Amino acid sequence: MGRMDAIADRVAAGASVEFRPTGSSMVPLIRSRDLVTVAPVDPARLEVGDVVLARVAGTVYLHLVSALDPARRRVQISNNRGRINGWTSHDRVFGICVAVEGVERPGTSAKLRRPETGPATRTGTP
Repeated sequence: MGRMDAIADRVAAGASVEFRPTGSSMVPLIRSRDLVTVAPVDPARLEVGDVVLARVAGTVYLHLVSALDPARRRVQISNNRGRINGWTSHDRVFGICVAVEGVERPGTSAKLRRPETGPATRTGTP
């Protein structure tokens, strides 16, 4: 298992993760070795232009959402240089980039996956 796979597993399990991705495919949004924060996402709330951590054809990318297909519950993933990685299902979109180098990305907080809570319980006397 590679580094990005391990990060995807942690985010899928509900953790927010900070890491420093390498490469130039997301410049100028993310430069190589910038500190990014990725948090669990609700894929149904994504918009074109969001930066997500997703698995496409077996590889985990921190790339852009370039198109949406809500009826089939999938998103298209691309880098910031025009290369399309492909379509992936909502269950393979693990997180959304909420900050780069400590600067929050606008509009991401409303797209976060909220922790699931169990059924409401009553306290006190019945």
